[in-house]
Amino acid sequence: MNGAAKQAGFTLIELLIVVSIVAFLASLLFSRVLFYQEMAEKASMQQVVGALQSALVLQMGHRMAAGTGAELNNLVYENPMDWLAQKPGNYAGEFNRVQANIAVSGQWMFDKSRHELIYLPDHAEYLQPATDGNKWIRFHTRFVYGNSAGGKNMREFAGAIVSPVEPYRWLIREDK
Repeated sequence: MNGAAKQAGFTLIELLIVVSIVAFLASLLFSRVLFYQEMAEKASMQQVVGALQSALVLQMGHRMAAGTGAELNNLVYENPMDWLAQKPGNYAGEFNRVQANIAVSGQWMFDKSRHELIYLPDHAEYLQPATDGNKWIRFHTRFVYGNSAGGKNMREFAGAIVSPVEPYRWLIREDK
């Protein structure tokens, strides 16, 4: 009877081992969840930039077809979000001067003074800061020129793109 009573429950050591294993597995799961949240945010940001690039091409085509090609230069001053049929849900609007310390993370903003579209990531732990020290990514519309076949110093209009103001680096380990 004494032997049966001793085998009825767990010992403290067995319980500690089980709790340790569960805690270890939970920490592994948590780190994976953070990794996938960061990857999803990065993909979402790149999807918005791709939609803006497509909208830019449509704007250029529309203005050229309407005979208002002279207005192409205005594209670099316009808010690219205005070209979209539907703005992203995390678009905060236009501001005269966007400051990183008052901006809300995970949102897009347009800085009217600099004519820049700014994205402030929600998960900026692994984003290398910009040269101004802020953990945000700034985009602008710019024209692209190529060398003309007719002359050495002639440059030919090749198109327009929505591109980062400065290169950014998201320090996410891709091998996870």
